[in-house]
Amino acid sequence: MNREIQNRIERLREVLRREHLSAFIFPTTDPHQSEYTADHWKGRAFISGFDGSAGTAVVTLTSAALWTDSRYFIAAAQQLEGTGFELMKERVAGTPTIAEWLGQQLSDTRSPEVAIDGMVSSAAFVESLIGDLRRQGGITLRTNLDPLREIWPQRPPIPQNPVEIQPLELAGEPTHEKLQRIRRALRQKHADGMLMAALDDIAWTLNLRGSDVHCNPVFVSYLLIASNSATLYINKVKVSAAVEAYLKAEGVTVAPYEEVRQGLRDYFEYNILLDPSEINYTLFKSATREIVAEASPVAGLKAVKNESEVRGFHEAMLRDGIAMIQFLRWLRPAVAKGGQTELSVSWQLEQFRAAQPHYRGLSFDTISAYQEHGAIVHYEPTPETDVPLRPEGLLLLDSGAQYEDGTTDITRTIALGPLTDEQRRVYTLVLKGHLRLQNLCFPDGASGTLLDGVARAPLWQEGLNYLHGTGHGVGAFLNVHEGPHQIRMEYRPAPFHVGMTVTDEPGIYLEGRFGVRIENTLLVVPHCETEMGRFLRFEPLTLCPIDTEPIVTELLNDEERQWFNQYHAYVFETLAPHLSGDDLQWLGEATKPI
Repeated sequence: MNREIQNRIERLREVLRREHLSAFIFPTTDPHQSEYTADHWKGRAFISGFDGSAGTAVVTLTSAALWTDSRYFIAAAQQLEGTGFELMKERVAGTPTIAEWLGQQLSDTRSPEVAIDGMVSSAAFVESLIGDLRRQGGITLRTNLDPLREIWPQRPPIPQNPVEIQPLELAGEPTHEKLQRIRRALRQKHADGMLMAALDDIAWTLNLRGSDVHCNPVFVSYLLIASNSATLYINKVKVSAAVEAYLKAEGVTVAPYEEVRQGLRDYFEYNILLDPSEINYTLFKSATREIVAEASPVAGLKAVKNESEVRGFHEAMLRDGIAMIQFLRWLRPAVAKGGQTELSVSWQLEQFRAAQPHYRGLSFDTISAYQEHGAIVHYEPTPETDVPLRPEGLLLLDSGAQYEDGTTDITRTIALGPLTDEQRRVYTLVLKGHLRLQNLCFPDGASGTLLDGVARAPLWQEGLNYLHGTGHGVGAFLNVHEGPHQIRMEYRPAPFHVGMTVTDEPGIYLEGRFGVRIENTLLVVPHCETEMGRFLRFEPLTLCPIDTEPIVTELLNDEERQWFNQYHAYVFETLAPHLSGDDLQWLGEATKPI
């Protein structure tokens, strides 16, 4: 039994009883709807013990449950053991929604009322939840309570780390010009201004970076844009005199973070755009002007990289490729010698990256998953789960770094020694899907949903599938996960255009046995113009060999072999001038044609 989690649940239930509530809902998000949050807002992890990046915990007076997606089914089951929480597998047949489950749990309760903190829950989620709960026997929802203030005695404070200016030669466009583009986009939506809450959008707009969120160079703030003014709401201790002067010159004033609600009340334009998926419910309801409830235009503007950002990506990927070559050359002999574990090789890879110029840290915690751990999609080794590596089987290594000029994200599945026939076959099928997507040509404006099946087709033909997305955007020294475009089975209408970055990462995960994923980061570039319009293609940004040892070459057709050899030739030609000695020799061997 996990006594600590159970004690926290009991303290919560004392609050529920005092407030005459039947349940409380803990989303993963913060006031900015961030995917990764500062420790201050990790309430769902605090109450449940599950620390994945996606999920919702619900606690009633007598029961508890946690909803999460397929990336975390295995990890969540392990972490929830002994806590009293029941695992709910999202998008699996038979799994009730949160509202349906609450309707079942509270069916004998007279006039039930449940609560959620409206400051950390998007307006869209809360409005949808209100309707869903009403249909479950008239359950009502309260949104003005944060029990964590009372039950979390050592709650971490909101970060107060200083912000820094991203040099214009790396950002590629001054802030005042970005604000002009945003205002033009707002006019197309018939909006006079907007409140921006997404931390990476704010950092991109202002050409500022921070360190408030682990692995994400962002800072806690809001940005209120009007037709002729802009105000950054931020803890002023984070803003130096130089940064404040820079912002003033770009047309941005600074106000205290906690005054954003008053700023919304004082907003003077006729209307304001508030993205219901980005703005939390409490702030959404604080607006006194007409609301234009539309998607923010900023994510789409940020997704298309300018020439400086593209150049920065290439330079960052070059340095990251050098570090990967040094690591991969070291890896197999080190494992054969003995004494290496999942954690130790993660640490060693970080050291190779840290030695590169302009390194600023990891872009996410490294997934170093050996054999059966590779089947846990977002497995991160801990001292409790760490296992020794043996000169056999597969190591799945998903990693990335933040450099001042770009963000990297790469997965390689590496044969440490002899493999089974099943491992080789699965590896090759995943490789086929990866190559087909990476070498696809497609019409300008196609959505990621249309592209997704290309990577899955070789797997589907064998009765295999994966439940995570195939690709996500990558920020320019920003968040490693960036939208609005995605490549995934679920409908994502955001169109693809020249200048966007996206990952290509199909995988297969066989519980209790092994997992395989192969990932490169790609750049969307022009392909050709025909009478049918403009066509685009992908250009690989990632510079690192793909392990040839597990490949069953008979499963690759001639075109796929050609694609593979072309990629390896490109990696060698680009990296070779920057390598020497054993590193250069290793690269030559690793990129030989198959």
